[in-house]
Amino acid sequence: MSTAEAEINPDGSTNVPPVDPPMSDSSDNGSSEKFNTAGDAGTEEPFTGYEIPEETVASTDPAIYLALAILLVGIIAMVVVWMRRKKNKSGSADDFFENLDGDKFNLQLPAAVDEYYQIREKCEEQGWVPGKPPANPQAQQNGPHRVMAQALMKRCIADIPLVTHVQKESTGMNKLYSQSMCSVKQWRSYQAAEAMVSGEVDEVRAEADEIEPGWSGVIWRQAMQYHQMLKQRHEMEAKSAAQQKEKEVAEAAKTKAIKDKVDAERRKIALAEKTAQDLIKQEEREAQSKKSFNGAGMKKGFLSNNNKKK
Repeated sequence: MSTAEAEINPDGSTNVPPVDPPMSDSSDNGSSEKFNTAGDAGTEEPFTGYEIPEETVASTDPAIYLALAILLVGIIAMVVVWMRRKKNKSGSADDFFENLDGDKFNLQLPAAVDEYYQIREKCEEQGWVPGKPPANPQAQQNGPHRVMAQALMKRCIADIPLVTHVQKESTGMNKLYSQSMCSVKQWRSYQAAEAMVSGEVDEVRAEADEIEPGWSGVIWRQAMQYHQMLKQRHEMEAKSAAQQKEKEVAEAAKTKAIKDKVDAERRKIALAEKTAQDLIKQEEREAQSKKSFNGAGMKKGFLSNNNKKK
């Protein structure tokens, strides 16, 4: 190992000569080789990642995996239940719209229609000619013309509920059909009912003109008025019958209350009489018993006196 002296410059700075690195001994070759092998490019080992200590792996609680599995199963079950409910709800809605008001438009013409045609046949047999006015006022009042007019008005009045029903449901059904909220079966049923009622309205008008020309323009309005009058009459009759029934029920209740009160008084009097009779009988028994007891005592005393005399 060599030493060199430092030179001092006139400005005060110093120049230190370089120092040679120490020579390594043969004994240090093993240790230097150990350090150099890690830095040599030819001997560098590839990086394989960090290894997890066995203690960390062993410290994971199995209950965590169990809880995660239960949570996953629960979520799957909830999804399955939700999908089934949604499917059932959708199916119920389809069945609802499929069966909605299934019989609402299953309409039939009233019996007055057939009756009208039967009366027409009889009137034609009697000489009535369609479209021909009556010959005189008397024939108009009592002839087949009047009979035909009455029969047609009766038919028209009987048709009023059907016409009103279809008119009332028309707006709703068209709205449901435009929004695809009714089944094809229901829509076709409504169309058939509407066509039937429309045909009946037109046929009644045609028959009215045959009976009396120009009557077709007012017959349905007249029928509506008569229908309202009949409806009000029926309602008044039903109301009157209900009131009469209530009155009869009230009178029957009143009569029953009076009868129950009389019966209660009679039972009360009968009970009092029976109680009095029972008391009288009891007093009689007590008196008889006391009398019997006293008689027995006198006889006993009499015998005892005779013994004393002897």
